[in-house]
Amino acid sequence: MKQFCLVTLCLCAFSVAMTGCGGGGSSPSTPVVPVATISAFTASPATITAGNSTALTGVFTGGTGVITPGNLPATSGTAVTVSPTATTTYTLTVTPSGGTPVTQTATVTVNPAVAPASITSFTATPASIVSGTSATLTGVFTGGTGVITPGNLPEASGTAVTVSPTATTTYTLTVTPTGGTAVTATATITVTAATATTVTINPATLGPAITDQILGMNLAAWFDDASTTAAPQIQDAFGAAGIKAVRWPGGSWSDAYNWETNTECGNFANTSDTFANFVANLAMPANLDLALTADYGTGKNCTGAGDPTEAAAWAAEASTLGITVSHMTVGNEEYGSWETDNHTIPHDAATYAAAVSGSTGYYSLIKAASPDTLVGVSVNPGNSPAWDPIVLANAPYDFVEFHYYPETPGDESDNFIVQAAAQQLTTSINTIRTELATVGKPNTPIYVGEIGGPYSNPGKQSWSITQGLYAGQVLGEMMNDGVSRLTWWIGFGNCNGTAGNDSSSLYGWQDFGAYNVFSDGSLDPTCPDAGPFGTMSPTARAFQLFSQVAVSGEHTLTASVTGDTADVRVYGATNNGGTALVLFNDNETTSQPVTITITGESTSPSVTVTKYDKALYDQSKNGTWAAPTTTTLGPQSLPLTLTLTPWSMNAVFIR
Repeated sequence: MKQFCLVTLCLCAFSVAMTGCGGGGSSPSTPVVPVATISAFTASPATITAGNSTALTGVFTGGTGVITPGNLPATSGTAVTVSPTATTTYTLTVTPSGGTPVTQTATVTVNPAVAPASITSFTATPASIVSGTSATLTGVFTGGTGVITPGNLPEASGTAVTVSPTATTTYTLTVTPTGGTAVTATATITVTAATATTVTINPATLGPAITDQILGMNLAAWFDDASTTAAPQIQDAFGAAGIKAVRWPGGSWSDAYNWETNTECGNFANTSDTFANFVANLAMPANLDLALTADYGTGKNCTGAGDPTEAAAWAAEASTLGITVSHMTVGNEEYGSWETDNHTIPHDAATYAAAVSGSTGYYSLIKAASPDTLVGVSVNPGNSPAWDPIVLANAPYDFVEFHYYPETPGDESDNFIVQAAAQQLTTSINTIRTELATVGKPNTPIYVGEIGGPYSNPGKQSWSITQGLYAGQVLGEMMNDGVSRLTWWIGFGNCNGTAGNDSSSLYGWQDFGAYNVFSDGSLDPTCPDAGPFGTMSPTARAFQLFSQVAVSGEHTLTASVTGDTADVRVYGATNNGGTALVLFNDNETTSQPVTITITGESTSPSVTVTKYDKALYDQSKNGTWAAPTTTTLGPQSLPLTLTLTPWSMNAVFIR
């Protein structure tokens, strides 16, 4: 009975499982299938910047979630991080175990990345100014728009903004990005009161007599100086600049040049530059005072030492052609090893003095051929081995010739050339005078036969305002020193291209250098942008300006300067019954107010100012070689106050 009952229970249980409770016979039921639903699918944030991320979150039931693109598994309510590089629409797909998947989308907008604003530098140049002058503010920045305050001045990165504060001012550069945080930087400009500079000049106290022979240029026979095409153009250029004197046939070249055949030993002479052509086509039509350098180094056939008879014949030929050689110097820099010298003992002071001396020497033969020609010797003051003491004591001469190049190639300095080089020339002139006094010839005329900046290989400084200021001060110093003659090296025909010092440490807009101070134009393409033939460099402009002041028959006047004596230089002269002053402002950035007093005078019926300055030179950056400007002030009360612009030379004529 126990066994039967167990079986019955099992069968009963089985029956219930299959048919339900009771013993009825109903049909089987349909299985329940889950339905997929998505309550939400969002991106947070919905907008991002490229390089950033956002979170995609789906809330769903009834299936498995996947986000595309990327096939990213998704769990309901759990954020999925994405970093799209461009605007992207994401799709959440929820797939149930059976049935139809459901989808929902969310779009992430991606904006381009914006760099944060950044300021690299913000500077004032100069950081200290004199009241009444200007400075520039320059900001270098990225990532935003710049504004300088005070003044709300728009600023573009790297562009200078000019300001003229009347008191010490701190300026702020604010750079604001399109999005994000603005950044700032400051620069302070210190403003000091202007130094009162006064110039006093007494017209009754006369200095040395002035000669216009300091307005001279060298020319060389290797360049076409004398053809009927070139000579008139040179004449026009020299005339415009007021050039009165010329030296020929060209420096060291002279010691290997045979004038009779127009040939140069081992080198080239321009076929147009015969002496007859030079005299007829240039020297005489231009009314130029003529100096020649006699060949000391080589004989007529390029063998042996220089021949005094060749020099004498040259002076005689000049007279035949209708011109007198005013100065003839025996050789060129024969104290230097760089010169051609075929004498048994070359570059020797005693040998040189002996060649000049005696009845068959240079001096006697030249004087016999042309009595009005002054015969001179080269000097090299204060240098070793000793040259001057031997030559000056033993050779006959009517004048001495000195050459001055104060700079070493590659070591040029704007501060030196503007502030000190001209004044050091006066020191050398005084040394020569001491040497002459020692040998009992204190009144011997001194001729500066060559002068320039570096002694070789000139760079950009040679055509900059800086050499122009040096040249102007040289002319002022030479007037005061009573020098008898000066010829700059060189007028035409000696461009140096890019071989010299074109460093950014030197002020200037040119990428070439040149000895010549007038443009050779298309004849020498190695000096591009120097303008057409005859265009004046700043150095030539200095001669042009001084041509109104260095007038033969007038006298220098000593100018007394108080105040800023470091930057203000003044040279004075009588001038057609009135007074002429040339005032230099040697400061690159600061204007200089100057008060001029003429002793014994309280009014002037006419004041005229001619100026050449850095601002005029700066036009050459754009290819314009501007001329000096002239301003007529009319009647004026005295003392007279003028403002000298930075790096300027100003010729003031007070009648």
